[in-house]
Amino acid sequence: MEAQPSLSPAPPSTTPNAPRAVASSFARVSLLMYALLIVYASWYPFSGWRDMGLGPFDYLGSRFPYYWTGFDIWTNIAGYIPLGLLGVFALYPKVRSGWAVLLAALGGALLSGCMEAVQTYLPTRVPSNLDLLTNAGGALIGALLGARSCRYFLQDGKLLGLRRQWFTREASRGLVVAGLWPLALIYPQNHLFGLGHVVPPLSALISDLLDTPIDLATLWLNHAQLSAEQYWLTDLIVSACGLTGASLLLIQMMRKLAPRRTLALLYLLNCIAVKSLASALFFAPQNAFVWLSPSAFGGILIGGMMLIGLSFAPPTVQRRIAALALILSLLTTNAVPANPYYISTLQTWVQGKFLNFDGAAQFLSILWPFLAIWFLYHPVHRKQK
Repeated sequence: MEAQPSLSPAPPSTTPNAPRAVASSFARVSLLMYALLIVYASWYPFSGWRDMGLGPFDYLGSRFPYYWTGFDIWTNIAGYIPLGLLGVFALYPKVRSGWAVLLAALGGALLSGCMEAVQTYLPTRVPSNLDLLTNAGGALIGALLGARSCRYFLQDGKLLGLRRQWFTREASRGLVVAGLWPLALIYPQNHLFGLGHVVPPLSALISDLLDTPIDLATLWLNHAQLSAEQYWLTDLIVSACGLTGASLLLIQMMRKLAPRRTLALLYLLNCIAVKSLASALFFAPQNAFVWLSPSAFGGILIGGMMLIGLSFAPPTVQRRIAALALILSLLTTNAVPANPYYISTLQTWVQGKFLNFDGAAQFLSILWPFLAIWFLYHPVHRKQK
């Protein structure tokens, strides 16, 4: 007798290759970091706080500012577009479509309203209802873009497939940190990759609190100065350690089948492009590569040779060496006196209309090594095999 085929259909949920919507740690960490950047940029330089007898929300009922430019409008809109987009991504898949757009846009408007309110007490800032309107508009545009693209980036897109194929499952936080490294290099540094220079901002903060000039570097270095050879050696060490630590942070998150050395090279080239573009924009076009001193070039060569050898090491070894390299770079950067060339560079650093961007760039340059060390020692690595 011929067997009869089964008439009971297979449940659709058993399809093994069906994409499943999951929450994105990358989007949520990115949203938090971007919100912190907005806070820092909006209240920079955090000095001269005063009470002018105005309420923090009096600006809402004021007329629009007399003087404004198209540049101001577009930068306010552009600055909040990523916030709205990341807000929708962070809510996915719990909240989607119209509700996600509404919550992300409302969150952006509330954040902008608080930033403008606090600016009432800062002498270098002027709260503006026009800024609030344009910031809220940027958050709404970003939220609409996020709603149209979140499925592609978070569920069934090619980028998501490459992320799963090349990087470990625990890499979400680390990819955020790695992505911030090129941006952290925009602000001029005492050394090429010498991020985390906390002495100048701490000196400014203490001076503002005590209402008297305080230079921490002078206090603990006792007016010490290095010779030209010592500055050259210090720059070489810091540049090599900074490059090695940041690149190993990226490499140790990759799977064995990922093109590690190719991705690390593209990562470094991207950093060089961002650094050069920033130098050309904030100084002068002919100074695009002014940061590439002989010692910095030597640090890149040494760091590159170290990466070639360490790319074959186990991820645990790469992670530990990356953390040690970043700690050494951080300690050396803050332990030596500022290079006179670095001081003259800051004097020619053009802020102008980029005051908000300047504050965010400085904040990233200080915070990044601490974020990287936090990730490299995060307990999630204990679960990796």
